[in-house]
Amino acid sequence: MGKTPTFSKSDLARTLSEPLNLPKSKVEAFIDVVFTSIRARAEAGATVAIAGFGRFEVKAKAARAGRNPATGEPMQIPESRKLTFRPSKSKA
Repeated sequence: MGKTPTFSKSDLARTLSEPLNLPKSKVEAFIDVVFTSIRARAEAGATVAIAGFGRFEVKAKAARAGRNPATGEPMQIPESRKLTFRPSKSKA
C-alpha cells in the first residue's frame, strides 16, 4: 500500500494564487486568517457552517478510565475538547 498524498496549506495557496492573481504569500496569510477565525468561533461555542463544504464545532469528550500504555496501570483520562469537522453531504 502506498502513502496517502497530502494536500497542505502551501498546496492550497499555490492552487488559489494563480486564478486570484495574488502572490502565494498573501493567499497563505488569508488562509491563516480564515482558519484562525473558524477555530476562535468554534472554541467560543458556535458551530461554524459553510454551505456546500461542512461544519466545524468543538466537541467535549467526557472523562473516562484508561490504562497507561507503558505500564498497564489504570488511570483517569481527563475531559477534553477538540475541534471537529463534518463535511456536507455530497450532491453526486
